[in-house]
Amino acid sequence: MRYHYIMRTSIFVLAPLAILATMIISVLYGAKDISPATIRAAIFHFDPDNMDHQIIVTSRLPRAVGALMIGAFLAVSGAIMQGMTRNYLASPSIMGVSDGSIFVITLCMALLPNSSSFDMILYSLIGSALGAGLVFGLAWLLPNGLSPVRMAILGTIIGTFLNGVAEAIASYFQLSQSISFWYNARLHQMDPAMIKLAVPFAVIGLGLAIALSRSITVLSLGDDIAANLGQRTRLVKVLSLISVTLLCGVSVALAGKIAFVGLLVPHIVRYLVGIDYRFVIPASAIAGGLFLGWCDVASRFVNAPFETPIGVVTALLGVPFFLYLIKTKGGGKHA
Repeated sequence: MRYHYIMRTSIFVLAPLAILATMIISVLYGAKDISPATIRAAIFHFDPDNMDHQIIVTSRLPRAVGALMIGAFLAVSGAIMQGMTRNYLASPSIMGVSDGSIFVITLCMALLPNSSSFDMILYSLIGSALGAGLVFGLAWLLPNGLSPVRMAILGTIIGTFLNGVAEAIASYFQLSQSISFWYNARLHQMDPAMIKLAVPFAVIGLGLAIALSRSITVLSLGDDIAANLGQRTRLVKVLSLISVTLLCGVSVALAGKIAFVGLLVPHIVRYLVGIDYRFVIPASAIAGGLFLGWCDVASRFVNAPFETPIGVVTALLGVPFFLYLIKTKGGGKHA
């Protein structure tokens, strides 16, 4: 369609400007007023003894970059899950993937308290694989378990169970204060060193998603059609879950659980660019990063001078959209 072509072109052409504008606004506004001149000086002539320069380089810039990265990872994860399962309700936060990461991180913090940042990323990846494996494994075993609403219910049950066990572990080992970061996503505590450690995993996850994009388009038409076209559906699904595990695991390790980005953004993107996942996946990365970046900016003004948790801002948009999907699409699968 000509509409989709125009939208694709607009998104990819305007993306650099939109990303740059988001970063500038994110760095510029916060609890402390800092002038644009100071920001330029901090970036190009950093003075470690200048407190404003320290705030910009060690806090606001990592926060802006982290929000863009995490939003992109979660949106791509949601797009893959929705295309792979033809389930319009699929997303990392609903299907227990994020909860699995938090569960394993909590367990390892209790049993292996001296773990490094790199170890935390690995634990989060293992947890993502655990959560995805439990939900999708049980869904494939149960009668009609792959229907959207049943998978959402199953994901909610598994996620609640994993969260409950994690909270019990945190309480027993007196880790509630330490683990609160992963339960209540805090982008302002973004660790620049962990961002660097996460990049290789994210690159592999995104590269795998892009490489699988054509296959996911075929898979989104249904398993039978994909098999008739010669696609190895089981292999594509396994590789897709690996990509989701990498992207979601990295996201949780960086900032904790952030809900609804992976649910909402892919639906908007498919409306704009069509159902070809060669465009859906990169467009979801762009839109997801911008969406979370602006949600992060909004969180600073909702209850100024105090910051509103980012999860509250995404929920204000995500919950109504979630209910809208259930009301309009019922239990069917998307085409």
